[in-house]
Amino acid sequence: MKGVCIRYASSEIEADDILQESFIKVFKHLSAYTDEGKLGGWIKRITVNTAIEFYRKRAVYEKHMNDLALEAESGQASELFQTVDLDLLRREIQHLPDGFRVVFNLYAIEGFTHKEISEQLAISIGTSKSQFSRAKKLLQKRVKEIYAPEPLKERHAK
Repeated sequence: MKGVCIRYASSEIEADDILQESFIKVFKHLSAYTDEGKLGGWIKRITVNTAIEFYRKRAVYEKHMNDLALEAESGQASELFQTVDLDLLRREIQHLPDGFRVVFNLYAIEGFTHKEISEQLAISIGTSKSQFSRAKKLLQKRVKEIYAPEPLKERHAK
């Protein structure tokens, strides 16, 4: 479950906080678990919801949500991300602004629809699409810079 927390957190400390809060909720509500689904899936759902709640409460996150209301393209992460080192991609996702990171994780990694994301985060569908699009573009830019040939990197550095 730590991996789920790390995807949503901007730091190791935040990931630990989310993980701790998630386990508290799991133990608190363990009697509510039914054998209808896998225990791991139930715990993961609690962890994802805890991460969402964590960012809902942050003022910085609210600021980002209010600033963004553009309609944007939808779709899964581009082919570029499928050829990139996963550790590198995880690190770059962690450096995204909070709103971008949460929407990107929910849509591209967890498989939620923009409608579901908008309901969970109390934002418009357009904002969800916009944040995903902007996150994807920012990640593509960062990854291209990292994988760019050396002469190209030197030109951008000047």
